[in-house]
Amino acid sequence: MGLMQTPTDPVRIVIVDDDALVRAGLRLMLDGADGVRVVAEAADGAEVPGVLDAHPADVVLMDLRMPGVDGIAATRRVRSRPSPPAVVVLTTFDTAEEVTGALHAGAAGYLLKDMAPDRIAAAVRAAAAGEPVLAPGVARRLMDTVAGSGGARDRARAALARLTERERDVALELGRGASNAEIAARLYLSVPTVKAHVSSVLDKLGLENRTQVALLVQTAT
Repeated sequence: MGLMQTPTDPVRIVIVDDDALVRAGLRLMLDGADGVRVVAEAADGAEVPGVLDAHPADVVLMDLRMPGVDGIAATRRVRSRPSPPAVVVLTTFDTAEEVTGALHAGAAGYLLKDMAPDRIAAAVRAAAAGEPVLAPGVARRLMDTVAGSGGARDRARAALARLTERERDVALELGRGASNAEIAARLYLSVPTVKAHVSSVLDKLGLENRTQVALLVQTAT
């Protein structure tokens, strides 16, 4: 995430989309939602680093198909920054290649533009809190994709085998999309302990965020 927030601070959003009407609609929709504030816009992935330098943000809403630098490349650049904001893809397209490409690039979520405004706003808040967010149809497509890949399943299982038993328990909960509080309740742990386990899981697996852990778990099961 970007700079540290207090609980009352709004989630700061940068909107990246090559369609000016889409950007205007998202700004109108999200600026009216509780707990979020649009701080800047960009019309192409190439503009994002400069925009973030001028406008620190907690979440970048990223379109995928843009004429210059596409959303996947831009996501990779954003996530390589120090203390990077979360990236949530917001697009019309949900091909398996684009979904997995975005998640492997470090996106914390993948949403479709036909989602209800309140669900997009809720997903932005969740991403800012470190939670994975996937549109239901995207989650199903992802599951169908990983289910047919035996080699990927074996590699994912081998990666999970490097974790301790408790870390695997936490990873499996991440695969279900559970929050830290939900994991703590289910595994009878404190929330700080869960956070420590999540950090250890990310470090051992060489992953950037909880969504990538969820993808790995879904691939292994």
